[in-house]
Amino acid sequence: MKWLKKFWWVVLLGALAVAVIGFVAWGSIVPAPMPEAIAALQSDEQVQVTTEPWLVFEPTQQIPTTGFIIYPGGRVDPRSYAPQANTIAEQGYLVVIVPMPLNLAVFGSGKAGAVIEAYLEIDSWVIGGHSLGGSMAASYAYNHPDQIDGLVLWASYPASSNDLTNSGIKVASISASLDGLATPDKIEASRSLLPADTNWLEIDGGNHAQFGWYGDQAGDNPATITREAQQAQVIQATFDLIKSVSTATQ
Repeated sequence: MKWLKKFWWVVLLGALAVAVIGFVAWGSIVPAPMPEAIAALQSDEQVQVTTEPWLVFEPTQQIPTTGFIIYPGGRVDPRSYAPQANTIAEQGYLVVIVPMPLNLAVFGSGKAGAVIEAYLEIDSWVIGGHSLGGSMAASYAYNHPDQIDGLVLWASYPASSNDLTNSGIKVASISASLDGLATPDKIEASRSLLPADTNWLEIDGGNHAQFGWYGDQAGDNPATITREAQQAQVIQATFDLIKSVSTATQ
């Protein structure tokens, strides 16, 4: 009987090990960033880019006083958000994309704290993210309202436990009409969790995957506008929110 019990413990531990290895592999295998994303990681006369320990985009023409922290979507390579990060940094803002353990922000929702600690010269912070990353950014904002002045949700919404209605944080919710994951109905349901003055933008013809530069995504709907056209609206709405925070804290 002791031998049999030991045998089943070995089987159980073996099955657990296989499950853990499978989960780690699942989280680690992500779509490759598109060429546009790789190109946006190159420094130029306007933006200095560094890639360790975070993807950091610093404007070279002025000293930034407002920062924007980006949490990537679930199982998305953080480099896939480099084009919008680079463009926003050109406008004079520090932008930091935070890589996540196993490419899942749920395992690194508190990582913004280290970024904020590393850039004490920044007077005001906006945090945001795509999909799961946006939800975890909302969680950080909810738990650290003294650190965060603005929140940008890209195809995302807070958890029901993170009610931000009275947080005093400026919020922009940017979604897409053809999103097959963060559907319009889900975005609409999040209104009760966000401040009354939240800026709402639904991009007509946009979808979930075009919030980044990593190709298509399972479960999504085909977009009827180009990635470039969707990105232009995402960047402008994000820039407007960051600018409003920067102006308010001056």
